[in-house]
Amino acid sequence: MGVELPAEKVPGIQRRAVRACRLAGKPVIVATQMLESMIASPVPTRAEASDVATAIYHGADAVMLSAESASGKYPVEAVTIMDRIIREVEADPYQREVLESLRTPSQPTSADAICSAMRTIVGMLPIAAIVTYTTSGSTTLRASRERPAAPILSLTPSLATARRLALVWGVHVVQTIDAADVADMVVKAVGAARDEGVARVGDNILISAGMPFGTPGATNLLRIAQV
Repeated sequence: MGVELPAEKVPGIQRRAVRACRLAGKPVIVATQMLESMIASPVPTRAEASDVATAIYHGADAVMLSAESASGKYPVEAVTIMDRIIREVEADPYQREVLESLRTPSQPTSADAICSAMRTIVGMLPIAAIVTYTTSGSTTLRASRERPAAPILSLTPSLATARRLALVWGVHVVQTIDAADVADMVVKAVGAARDEGVARVGDNILISAGMPFGTPGATNLLRIAQV
């Protein structure tokens, strides 16, 4: 956009692009020149720090460095500072208000109905984490689209799916074998949540999956379980 458009049009179009991706449930990455001055300087400008923060406030799935870490003089510092900015924004209660105000309407599908219900439950009950079983990645993408206030632990038997989901907002992915039945689903979800550090003994987790297991795009099950 910076090459093809006047500078004054870039911010507005960037926001519309982020919102369009969120509406479609597609991962969106904001990249290029985010900490450009750090190619030659150990600290960013205030405008650059604000640019990174704005992308996070508006719900981008990821922000990306390019020359700053690929060929700049301070690659470690650039990554460290970007990480600090992200963590600071995510710890700001105002970010949750922004995400709520920018929430996109759900589609009339069973997957969106389940994921919308997950978001509502997380807002009402003390849920430590959401666990999604997915083969194609669609369940996790729809869950992330809702921008819930709990981390999403995605369990998938597919390495390709796990790699694709690594950049999705709020998602931590674990490759594992699929569940055999509902009881096995709960056991695996509880174990994974505990092992990955997203829930502790006594915490509640929210589990979503599709029946029959291993069927892509069949999200139709929601379960609350205790670790």
